[in-house]
Amino acid sequence: AAIDGKIYIIGGYISGVGPVDTVYEYDPSADRWSTKQNMPTARGALALGIIDGKIYAVGGVGANGKNTNANEGYDPAQDRWRKHAPMSTPRDHHAIGVVVGISKLYAIAGRINGNHDRSIGDNEEYDPASERWRARAPIPTVRSGIAAATLGGKVFVFGGEYGRRTHNNVESYDPEKNQWQRWSPMPTARHGLGAAVIGNSIYVISGGPQPGATFSSVNEMFSP
Repeated sequence: AAIDGKIYIIGGYISGVGPVDTVYEYDPSADRWSTKQNMPTARGALALGIIDGKIYAVGGVGANGKNTNANEGYDPAQDRWRKHAPMSTPRDHHAIGVVVGISKLYAIAGRINGNHDRSIGDNEEYDPASERWRARAPIPTVRSGIAAATLGGKVFVFGGEYGRRTHNNVESYDPEKNQWQRWSPMPTARHGLGAAVIGNSIYVISGGPQPGATFSSVNEMFSP
């Protein structure tokens, strides 16, 4: 997650260790890493979203190998964590979208207990002001290991994995209308990819072209 000119690496997996609770901050201006307060719940395959200067860490796989519904907020200015209302549907390998001007978080799709054969299409909205979750329109194409980016008031979801294959689907969610829209597919189907917005385009980077632990250096640009 990037906020106030700094980058935060939160949780994840370490080979031979499993899910971790570590938090690291990178300051590009000083080219320096620093260790921050640990996340309350160790987990991998979680998703992050930023609302009003705070980073929300949602879901993932806990130390017991099962999903956690943890929703924990980190305040970089105070280097402090706080527990929030847990996610309604525990899952991992999901994506988070936060649309500019809407102080709510959307947890989209994902899988149960790390099993991509148990991917789900749930889309749930979290409102920090009321500390409540509610179900919204599910994603049309069920998948996990997806990437998401927000542009033009919509949350765009790319790729993923389900049904023993990778997907090239591109779908966007409009929170104001509670509706999904399909777009032209990615040239390269893949899962475990990343997405970043620059200007009016979204760059969709890397990811596995085959199910399981595969990798690529693909970088494709999408312009709505």
